[in-house]
Amino acid sequence: MDTRERLIESAQELLWERGYVGMSPKAIQDRASAGQGSMYHHFENKAALASAAITRSAEQLYESAQQEFSQPSSALDRIVSYLNRERDALRGCRIGRLTQDPEIIADPQLRQPVQEMFAKLTQELIALIEEGQRTGEFRSEINPEDTASTILAVLQGAYVLARAANSAEPFHRAITGAISLLKQQGDVKRASRK
Repeated sequence: MDTRERLIESAQELLWERGYVGMSPKAIQDRASAGQGSMYHHFENKAALASAAITRSAEQLYESAQQEFSQPSSALDRIVSYLNRERDALRGCRIGRLTQDPEIIADPQLRQPVQEMFAKLTQELIALIEEGQRTGEFRSEINPEDTASTILAVLQGAYVLARAANSAEPFHRAITGAISLLKQQGDVKRASRK
């Protein structure tokens, strides 16, 4: 792995662990085993490196979600698979945690990849819900945009509950509850056909 990649990976980890303010150039250099000259050779400043790291994290998170969304299964099963994917609940979402960082939210360049990643996830979920409506998995009355936003809100909120309790249990309970509600949308449709 070259120095630039080590710097980006180090910044990704430090952003997740400490946030933007806690991601000092010295900490990045130490973790990447790179000197100050190397860091500033590849990146103009800390913000440029943070932007590259946030963009990379957002891309990786989206690609990981895409693995679940593109499975050859029903729309509901793909959403359930996405929600049940293995996650470290106590660390929080690598991207979701950045929304609580005032430095990132205040900087349009740093906020943009976060905003775009959530917008893309929302669109993917909307498409799955609409597909599920066409196939009869979900009631036609549910609003795909509202439901997609709710799914993401439950997932992000589940991380918050887990971190507050210092236990993964609230995370798993929230996800189980969201899946149960989604399945009920299908059960109502099936029941109305009988």
